[in-house]
Amino acid sequence: MNWSEVLAVSLSYDDYLQQHGSEIDRDKWQRSFDATPLTDEQITLLGSFRRRMTLLCMAGAWCGDCVEHVPILQKFTNHSPLITLRLIDRDAHEDLKSALTICGSARVPQTVVLSEDDLWVDRWGDRPLSKYRDLAARLEGAACSSGLILPGDPLRVAIIQDWLDELHRCQLILRTSPSLRKRYND
Repeated sequence: MNWSEVLAVSLSYDDYLQQHGSEIDRDKWQRSFDATPLTDEQITLLGSFRRRMTLLCMAGAWCGDCVEHVPILQKFTNHSPLITLRLIDRDAHEDLKSALTICGSARVPQTVVLSEDDLWVDRWGDRPLSKYRDLAARLEGAACSSGLILPGDPLRVAIIQDWLDELHRCQLILRTSPSLRKRYND
């Protein structure tokens, strides 16, 4: 996959919602963003990052899981100038849609973490561990989130931390990369 080509057709968070989301979708995403508090410790961690990274997220503005998760990624970018979030609609790039399947399906959201040179670092599937644990505990329930976000929900707090832990892991991959350490003499 040529990630630079995909990034060239990707959109910022606001542009993505403007182009692909209805007014109702944009309202849901805003409520989710507003229900994403970060602790002082989380903000400090984000501020400690030393390497640039791009989060390329394949999403659907209509998707409940995207409503639940992508605003968390945007909140992270608001607290670290070294993180860039770019979005692409699931149906806008067939090669990407085909490459990023989970169990044979083009599920969203999916995030590819790229280095500052647009090199692949990691890939995150549609939901973090806390969400899957919750779904597995309620197997008789719906498999897809409704997009209803409740402020202070303990599951929401766990999901935020899960995504931050994944982001921190990627930052450490970049931070300890021999080629980047050589480039930055650190």
